Amino acid sequence: MPPRIQPRRLYRPVLLAACSALAACSVNPPLPSAPVDDFALRILHINDHHSRLAPDTGGELKIDGETVQLSFGGFPAVTQTIEALSAGVPNVLKLHAGDAITGDLYFTLFQGEADADLMNTVCFDAFSVGNHEFDTGDAGLAKFLDFLWKDRSRCATPALAANVRPTVGSSPLAPRTANDYLQPHLVLERGGRRIGIVGIDIAGKTKSASSPDAGTAFDDELTTAQAQIDQLQAEGTDHIVLLTHIGYLNDLRLARGLRGVDIIVGADSHTLLGDQFSALGLSPAGPYPTRLQNLDGDAVCVVQAWQYTWVVGQLDVRFDADGRVLSCDGTPHLLVGADLRQGSTPLAGAQLDALLSRIDATDVLRRAQPQPAAQAVLKVYQDQIEKFSTEVVGQVPERLCLRRAPGPYDRSRDGAPGCAEATDVHGGHVQQVIARAFLALGQRFGGADIAIQNAGGVRNGIAAGDFTIGDAYLALPFKNMLDRLLMTGSEVHGVLEDAVEQFVSNPGSNSGAWPYAAGLRWDIDLTRSRAEGRVLNVLIHTDAVWQPLQPDMTYRVITNDYIAAGRDGFTGFGAITGERREPTYLHYAQALADYAKAGGDLLRPKPEEMSTQSVVYPEREPR
Repeated sequence: MPPRIQPRRLYRPVLLAACSALAACSVNPPLPSAPVDDFALRILHINDHHSRLAPDTGGELKIDGETVQLSFGGFPAVTQTIEALSAGVPNVLKLHAGDAITGDLYFTLFQGEADADLMNTVCFDAFSVGNHEFDTGDAGLAKFLDFLWKDRSRCATPALAANVRPTVGSSPLAPRTANDYLQPHLVLERGGRRIGIVGIDIAGKTKSASSPDAGTAFDDELTTAQAQIDQLQAEGTDHIVLLTHIGYLNDLRLARGLRGVDIIVGADSHTLLGDQFSALGLSPAGPYPTRLQNLDGDAVCVVQAWQYTWVVGQLDVRFDADGRVLSCDGTPHLLVGADLRQGSTPLAGAQLDALLSRIDATDVLRRAQPQPAAQAVLKVYQDQIEKFSTEVVGQVPERLCLRRAPGPYDRSRDGAPGCAEATDVHGGHVQQVIARAFLALGQRFGGADIAIQNAGGVRNGIAAGDFTIGDAYLALPFKNMLDRLLMTGSEVHGVLEDAVEQFVSNPGSNSGAWPYAAGLRWDIDLTRSRAEGRVLNVLIHTDAVWQPLQPDMTYRVITNDYIAAGRDGFTGFGAITGERREPTYLHYAQALADYAKAGGDLLRPKPEEMSTQSVVYPEREPR
């Protein structure tokens, strides 16, 4: 074994002075020239797979000017790709940056077991806990990790969360004498170098928009990261990797605000990186990798691998003998199927062959080839889902597109043709239709005047054609029930202001707080402050006409029990107590299926039915 490389010296005043302002730490700064004894490391990574284990059929690309639809990803293809990109490479790290669970029937039905079994076909070197890992409380995360570690002799991927502090004595995640669920960091050796990996979760969003136990604390991300880096470097660690779940823009801020960090492998914002994707009709948010300077003036490489199982990131980094980054390059591999089609027409023959040849010649596109063992694991769960989900309960005339918030602050989460344009002004169709369904069920069972739904509680668009029970549970994958709240018009207006404040206060990381409603509509002015009021012209649909919401009148509001508890920014809901709060005992996904089965309207809402009628944006680029 070669002698250990001494860690670099921190706090170099000359370099610090040269980069005293964050703006001076430019993106993609020049890198130093390489000495003879540099060290190469390959990092293969995914993030935010959200229980989307099977290939997604809704992908779209432009290839040589032709728009085609095709499938993206599938966990067995991730396994095969990581195996292939690891072969013959001496120093490899396999990392998962969090949000492995919730978002698909594979979680709804199997509660993390399917995700754990597929993750173990890769056997990641580290997994950073994300906000959605807490969606079923600390106990739910512990259950998932128990699945992940059910055969430790074969694979025992460490779960990292340096800024998460479960309460001793109450949380099942609390530290124990052995086999702790959560570790702050991990040190691995590759090629004689000691590599420290630190897990950081997004603190505010996890507390407000997930369901951790009340006593579980989440510390500041930057402060925690610097403390962990200092500790690792004092212990002789050569290189520092932050495995974060805080969003791309926050990763950039973290990179500029820390000393000693080399690499940030990120997640949470579902960010596509790689300028090459622009030519394919996609909208990358920056280069892969994105290079900046830390507070020492040294280069930092920041990456993220979009979402679901669509992209495997390949980051290749070279370090000098002092542990500094010399170069970072790589490829975000978008995994695509051979099932090319235009509209509903499958492509074949010479046209298909020509397009597949172009795919093979494009460095960021990679044919999805499922690894056989992983495919066999997936099939066990696929067969069970098929039996559950195939009952047709309705017909969707036109796709109900998914988008959390209208306008420039949020991109369409739906890759289907035309969805970005169709949702830009008023927001997502599917959230609006779901609110419509909740209102109808509330009126049927006990009465309702308004239904309110948070954007992030809806996870999938709904395709045109047969609408199945499986589609309902894909759109609404959480274990939420519907509650009825008795609220004054003033309180309802206040909740809407709460939600918009949460959206404005967490740019780029909590578009899920954007409110949708049935029986209610409004205008929003984001140039105004909370004190001035951003939610304007609030109207309620009563007696077939739109009328002003009356501040002193009591209304019956149907909402999901998650935001009814005051989470995800809907703070005012949490203040409704006692006889003013009533559970309906209707599961929200089953309520959507029952609504459709009873002949409920699954048409795209008309513009005048959309809850957000208009939005005024500040005269600046969205953050």
